[in-house]
Amino acid sequence: MADNKDYISKQEPEGSVNISEDVISAIAVEAIKEIEGVGGIGSATRREMAKKSGARGVRITMEEDKVTVDTVILVNYGCSVTDTARQVQSAVTKAVGDMTGLTVAAVNVKVSGVVFEKA
Repeated sequence: MADNKDYISKQEPEGSVNISEDVISAIAVEAIKEIEGVGGIGSATRREMAKKSGARGVRITMEEDKVTVDTVILVNYGCSVTDTARQVQSAVTKAVGDMTGLTVAAVNVKVSGVVFEKA
């Protein structure tokens, strides 16, 4: 592991499991994309996200044995901002927890804009 990525280590009876923060970010991004009211992540709209990969708009921090996910989303016009944010929190918590076995302490959602459908 000579690269400079940050890894979250989990000690298991058989040895350690090291999960890159990039992996957790990717899981969070995919969970966020599945929420109907989300128009984009970070400053990228859904249309722009389809053209490029990456976890812009998602940041992972680890304290002790708990993960905190901070994300910035855009909400589709006409959708409830608070309902969409709550759905993001629930989906990210479940996906990260289920796929990594890590405890998610918090999912902080910042809504930075509204996406209007093109006429």
